[in-house]
Amino acid sequence: MSKGDIRRRLVSKGESDEAASEAADWLEKIGAVNDSDYASAIVKHYCAKGYGLARVRDELYRRGIPRDLWDAALEEAEAQEDAAVEFLNKKLGGACERDDLRRAAAMLQRRGFSYDEARAAVNRYVEYLEEP
Repeated sequence: MSKGDIRRRLVSKGESDEAASEAADWLEKIGAVNDSDYASAIVKHYCAKGYGLARVRDELYRRGIPRDLWDAALEEAEAQEDAAVEFLNKKLGGACERDDLRRAAAMLQRRGFSYDEARAAVNRYVEYLEEP
């Protein structure tokens, strides 16, 4: 959990803001909470599952990771274009119909890839299928 997550959960359980902040600070001080390590773990997890950077950013925000730690964690993200093509290959399994490709591009966008990334991935997928 992030320091912000701990604060929110303690407050939701009835603790005061001040007590929740003190507890979160203490956990950070003893090393039980490390937001930068947690951010790196989130990025690795969601990239490994084939999600785009927009989805990863949403998860970092949702989990209360401070924005100043995002850039360092996102630098560790693997090549997203390869992940998108791999995802298409897994989902489409060799299909190359126009409607299938359109739906696949929309699926990639829902997974956090930008329009340009999704389009490039679909083009690479089609090129991959056309290779002898």
